[in-house]
This record gives sequence, C-alpha cells and structure tokens, in this order.
Amino acid sequence: MRGIFFEESDAHAAAARLRRDGFEAQVRRQPFAGEDDDEDQPWVVVTDAPPVMLELLVEERDGWLEDDAPPPAAPLVLPRAPRRTHRPGAGGDGPGGSSGAGRR
Repeated sequence: MRGIFFEESDAHAAAARLRRDGFEAQVRRQPFAGEDDDEDQPWVVVTDAPPVMLELLVEERDGWLEDDAPPPAAPLVLPRAPRRTHRPGAGGDGPGGSSGAGRR
C-alpha cells in the first residue's frame, strides 16, 4: 500500500508515525507519467502497515492511497462450443462431400 503526498514534510511525518507504531515505511519521489519537472513530483510512503492506518494519515494530510497490487485481469470470454471450420456440403467426409468415398 502506498500513500501519496504533495509535501515532503507530510510524507516524512506519516512515515515517522508508522515507524513509531512498529511498521516499516519508506519515503521516495514518484514521478507521474509524462512529468518532467522534478519539483512537481509527489512524495510516496510505501509501508507494510494495514491500509486503514495509512488511510487515516493520508486523509489527515490531504494525500491519497494507491494499491501496489496490479488490477485483476478481465475474465476471458471463451466460446461455448467448438467452432465449425467446414460448411455443410462444401467438402469433407459428410453427406454431399467431395472426398470421393462411396463413388465409383
């Protein structure tokens, strides 16, 4: 779980609180996609604390939460039956086929 903060002091204060409570917490910069200004990058607190603890700290300091886990993949849509590869009467071994079986 990650807490995102705009102010460095808020990120360090949240991390210090989590460490005092016995959890691991690291502070680092996190650039947004396409962000080229280092000064506008938010501060991220990565921790093993329960999400509710980090959520309280984030709300207190006007930040937001991000989940480290990737979003679940969309379920695959599979066909209910095999697809037919031959049209009836267009060849093959079936009736009206052209395999030559039964011909003289």
